[in-house]
Amino acid sequence: MTLSTRIGVMDAGEIVQVGEPHDIYEFPQSRFVADFIGSVNMFEGRVVDDAENYVRIHCQQADCDIHVAHGVSCTENQRLWFAIRPEKMTLSREKPEGIYNFVEGRVDEIAYMGNLSVFRIKLDSGIIVRVTKSNLSRRDEDNISWDETVFVSWEDTAGVVLMQ
Repeated sequence: MTLSTRIGVMDAGEIVQVGEPHDIYEFPQSRFVADFIGSVNMFEGRVVDDAENYVRIHCQQADCDIHVAHGVSCTENQRLWFAIRPEKMTLSREKPEGIYNFVEGRVDEIAYMGNLSVFRIKLDSGIIVRVTKSNLSRRDEDNISWDETVFVSWEDTAGVVLMQ
């Protein structure tokens, strides 16, 4: 992605999305593109509230409602997917206050990569959620470790709703 100004993503011999690297990564138009370009957490759900300026999706597998702060052309009970990149998510030991979007799970694995750490959080349903955290200082003040109960949260503008 660093060598190009435009990217075309193909699936089964057909071009499914063309755009600048930033647009392909941040605004994929399908599950295939979201998964093909980088790491992504994908939540399948049904629309439970469809308003002009937001949509609420119930994800049965993760046992949560996902609030998206912009309208989507959809209908109630429609099946769709919410895609969110691991770096757009936050880890904490405390239940987030004033945030719509969060899930609770256990730290299943931590991969220290130097500049960042990758956390695999296992939800009660068995779903694995990946969260990346920049290692900005030499000491990790949070010091979240294996097998701890944590909350994964994200802003209501952090992900993208996908219809296919």
